[in-house]
Amino acid sequence: MKVLVIGAGVVGMTTAWFLAKRGHEVEVIDQESGSGLVTSYANGGQISVSQSEPWSNPGAPIKVLKWLGREDAPLLFRMKADFRQWAWGLRFLLECFPSRTKQNMLDILRLGIYSRKCLQELRSSEGLEYHQVTKGILQIHTDEAEFETANLRLASLMEYGLDMSVCSTEELIRIEPALKQSSLPIVGATYAADDESGDAHIFTRELEDACVRRFGVTFTYDTKLIGFVGSDNVISGVQLIDENGERTTRRADAYVMATGSVTDALLRPIGLGVPIFPVKGYSLTAPVTDTSLAPKVCITDENGKVAMSRLGDFLRMAGTAELNGFDRSINDERCEGILKRVKKLFPQGVDYERAKKWAGLRPMTPSSVPIVGRTKFGNLYLNSGHGTLGWTLACGSGSAIADMVSGERPEIDFSFI
Repeated sequence: MKVLVIGAGVVGMTTAWFLAKRGHEVEVIDQESGSGLVTSYANGGQISVSQSEPWSNPGAPIKVLKWLGREDAPLLFRMKADFRQWAWGLRFLLECFPSRTKQNMLDILRLGIYSRKCLQELRSSEGLEYHQVTKGILQIHTDEAEFETANLRLASLMEYGLDMSVCSTEELIRIEPALKQSSLPIVGATYAADDESGDAHIFTRELEDACVRRFGVTFTYDTKLIGFVGSDNVISGVQLIDENGERTTRRADAYVMATGSVTDALLRPIGLGVPIFPVKGYSLTAPVTDTSLAPKVCITDENGKVAMSRLGDFLRMAGTAELNGFDRSINDERCEGILKRVKKLFPQGVDYERAKKWAGLRPMTPSSVPIVGRTKFGNLYLNSGHGTLGWTLACGSGSAIADMVSGERPEIDFSFI
């Protein structure tokens, strides 16, 4: 069966891999000049199954209200005269009820555990190297009340199969000695020993090479999807335009949309609007100058909402969320907020003056659960809306989609569409 995958980020690339592994003829199409150049380019770097709690949870509305008017707020809503943004926000609030949060967390957790296993097997079989660190993730807390709340959430996650533990300040410094220099009052941490980190962009490029070498997958870049050809229940082709303005129609037996934040705009013309909205996040990447003072273990500052991942000789610092449409401009104040927080944790060992700033758009659903499965068009599939967990969930959702395209039932219990 010939399958077209639209999108060459980490989700599209893993989708292509698992489809090709099952014997399909696969072509990947992307409007960029290469793979992993948009949201996958400089994300936080975490494989963080331990971060399975949805953004839309019972405590979220109060936090959003508390942060209103703060330019450096971890979650910033820039409300516009955009009906889709308001509709997304309303659905977000509806997903904050405890019963919805529990179901959404279970979906994310099951997919995350499965995805991490798929990634580990893929890395082992293909010998992929992408600055991976398999020392777990420390989630540190500087607020006693929030640490106690986190411990309650931890019990729920462990009940459903996640291996995590609570750490005292002495234990967390044993896991990451560089935290001894912190000027922030760390009251405790949780530790997910099985979580990982790594460079998603390098992984995507490495997997592209493996797709070509192992299965002859073809890649078409600088080519944009502009429409679909088909009837009420089947897609017979996609309309494309390349960098020279030449229009063509490409045909296949099945089509998979791994198109991130633009998925809704691409599907609305055929009556398949989806609740995916872009949420801008920032990262800074700075060279490590002293390996004994820079963190070696991946860390999430739960109160500052900042993730830190060691990627070879560099430290990736990522955080904040901004609902501001498709604007990808760099807000220096928000970047400085991230730097200020990390400097308090690790004042030495990193050349913060040489930090490179980046902003990307996370494709977010109101529930934080990605949209994975077959549409009303029998041969059109979606694999999008992974939000902040695209790198974490990519292999699992790619494998599940490959199962469905192949007429098989996915291995995991998940709310597929």
